[in-house]
Amino acid sequence: MSASTAPPQEAAPPQEAAPRSRGADTRALTQVLFGQLKGLQPGTPEHTRVRAALIEANLPLVRYAAARFRSRNEPMEDVIQVGTIGLINAIDRFDPERGVQFPTFAMPTVVGEIKRYFRDNVRTVHVPRRLHELWVQVNSATEDLTTAFGRMPTTAEIAERLRIGEDEVLSCIEAGRSYHATSLEAAQEGDGLPGLLDRLGYEDPALDGVEHRDLVRHLLVQLPEREQRILLLRYYSNLTQSQISAELGVSQMHVSRLLARSFQRLRSANRIDA
Repeated sequence: MSASTAPPQEAAPPQEAAPRSRGADTRALTQVLFGQLKGLQPGTPEHTRVRAALIEANLPLVRYAAARFRSRNEPMEDVIQVGTIGLINAIDRFDPERGVQFPTFAMPTVVGEIKRYFRDNVRTVHVPRRLHELWVQVNSATEDLTTAFGRMPTTAEIAERLRIGEDEVLSCIEAGRSYHATSLEAAQEGDGLPGLLDRLGYEDPALDGVEHRDLVRHLLVQLPEREQRILLLRYYSNLTQSQISAELGVSQMHVSRLLARSFQRLRSANRIDA
């Protein structure tokens, strides 16, 4: 007689079960390690070993916190290293008997250490204190609204949440990105790309004549009105002397004499000003 067999239970797909169990495993391991750490004397090899295991087990917490600062354009390895310092400080101060989960206790310390790093060591562009403090509020409101809406909030929604103008929100966001002053002469990333200074503009040859034009304008107003008009007709309207004489109702010879006299006066005035 054949033995009856129960139908095999279908196992959960590994890719779905793993993410759910990984966090629980980390929490359980952390509790066990803190239980071991409590009975060890600081400075002993065993205490150092257990402490290092706690740090290793909770590094994903640091990576999660560091990911919030990707927009700062700082090397992620540096941010994780700073966050790890906060993790170590949290491990040294944590008391399991208080009934608080370690991630809940450690996250503010890790994030605070990273924020202190950006505040004290990274920012080279001065931002007014009020704008910096308001930026912290804008950043916090953005995170809260993102969680509530399931998407990034608009500028208007952030402004409404904080009861400030949209222009202030935009100024805060811009201030939050202002950590480094880029050198104009520094080469851009990539082979053969010019520096920022090379791409800002070009040398305008007309700039050399600005000072001369300003000087001529200053000297022209010192001439009699009729001589000013003759010079304008000759050199701005491009009229010939015969056309100017017909325009003014004087002989061409008289126009020539007035032009010569005007040039003489301009040269004399230029020598006096010089």
